[in-house]
Amino acid sequence: MTSGPSDPGTAPGAGLLCLVTGATGYIGGRLVPELLAAGHRVRCLARTPDKLRDHPWAGEAEVVRGDVTDPASVAAAMEGVDVAYYLVHALGTGRDFEATDRRAARVFAESAEAAGVRRLVYLGGLLPAGVPERDLSPHLRSRAEVGRILLASRVPTAVLRAAVVIGSGSASFEMLRYLTERLPVMVTPSWIRTRIQPIAVRDVLRYLVGAAGLPPGVDRVFDIGGPDVVTYRDMMRCYAQVARLPRRLILSVPVLTPRLSSYWVGLVTPVPAGIARPLTESLRHEVVCRDHDIARYVPDPPGHPYGLAEAIGLALRRVQEAQVATRWSSAAVPGAPSDPLPTDPGWAGGSLYTDERRTAVPASRAALWQVVEGIGGVNGWYSMPLAWAARGWLDRFAGGVGLGRGRRDDRYLRVGDSLDFWRVEALERGRLLRLRAEMRMPGLGWLEMYAEDAPEDSPEDDPQDAPGARSCYRQRAVYHPHGLLGHLYWWAVSPFHAAVFGGMARNIARAAARQPEPESESAPAAPRGSAAP
Repeated sequence: MTSGPSDPGTAPGAGLLCLVTGATGYIGGRLVPELLAAGHRVRCLARTPDKLRDHPWAGEAEVVRGDVTDPASVAAAMEGVDVAYYLVHALGTGRDFEATDRRAARVFAESAEAAGVRRLVYLGGLLPAGVPERDLSPHLRSRAEVGRILLASRVPTAVLRAAVVIGSGSASFEMLRYLTERLPVMVTPSWIRTRIQPIAVRDVLRYLVGAAGLPPGVDRVFDIGGPDVVTYRDMMRCYAQVARLPRRLILSVPVLTPRLSSYWVGLVTPVPAGIARPLTESLRHEVVCRDHDIARYVPDPPGHPYGLAEAIGLALRRVQEAQVATRWSSAAVPGAPSDPLPTDPGWAGGSLYTDERRTAVPASRAALWQVVEGIGGVNGWYSMPLAWAARGWLDRFAGGVGLGRGRRDDRYLRVGDSLDFWRVEALERGRLLRLRAEMRMPGLGWLEMYAEDAPEDSPEDDPQDAPGARSCYRQRAVYHPHGLLGHLYWWAVSPFHAAVFGGMARNIARAAARQPEPESESAPAAPRGSAAP
């Protein structure tokens, strides 16, 4: 594997066994390869280990199944661990997310004590000076409480607190990027005048890796930030300058509440309102580092911390080169369905609607697979673009994610990737892509796409295409309704299935026929290299 310019080198105490929670998320997914590059061993705790299967570092890290709210699984994961990273939070899991965060932090701290872990490391949010905790947003208030719980344990703890993280794929960067690029003239909330201290994700990772080697007596909070203290208005203007956009006209008004701001951000950017709201709420107060004591223990190499313009430039380069290692949507979207595709025995007697299509393809299976794995994002869904766009906008108005999330990589997918308003649930490269719906609807939905060898018989859908067929495309949409409304939803949209799903199958087959044949007709392997943050 390779490491980017943020390579922290060999940290003191290299070779430690590090437990990483939140490895399916934005920071955790980038921290694992950095720890490995520093010479540490890594164990990941994940509710769904398959989501980590296709990461470039998957073969180098141990992955165990578990949940931070489950004492038994956390205790098992802690065995033999030297350093445990707490990079999870329950934001968006419901109104009681603060109670869930509190319970999970206590389980984590108690398990670490019992296992004899040498150090805990937690990444939280930078807190405003002089603001009573009761006046903080629920997001920041919960982050602060988690930090206190971990510090109260008998395990030496380093709580790193950061404000806006600038990196390719981060929610903060995506919000900044889309607001600036899409709106040359902006009427904005008053929080764009709030001073903040952004930090490059590469510096966040450098501090996290360095925290593994802190002396045993260090048990405290560290504020981490870049060298620039700016307003959000300054950040938008800086982005426009780095991206070589015309100067933006920015007007602020005092009437937009954090809730209204989140809806506004949700309409303009791919970041849904449920994610945007805690980001905008945290911008109500000035968040500036009180000290830079972390540098006493994790010295800044030349050129670090990165300034705002350089951090934006590095993130933009990764986006333009399609080398985004993780995205804000890497973790499951709050409130999205998480049930796996039902199997027949477990759903005997239940309602399960399906729409199945099969089409012969005059192209190799490898060429067909390239089209299947490249679906969505800029390539679209191969049928009725206006209908897909309308469904995406309807989802956004309903508080969902819509189609704006796009893809992490234009060519390759991995289990757990977000793909517009779907998520990759299963991937058998060269054969099967199964997507789970994350759009708002009264039920659960999946879409399966298969690339198969050409059958001996003619497909019923397109018998005229059977002569010369070299492969077969098979597609299955599965829907499990919730209640009467779920059944009504299916029957309301089913008249459009012939155009949407039927057209999709035919157009995928035609696109595969136009696809240049791969050098080998076997399915291409996903790239195993590791992109820099």
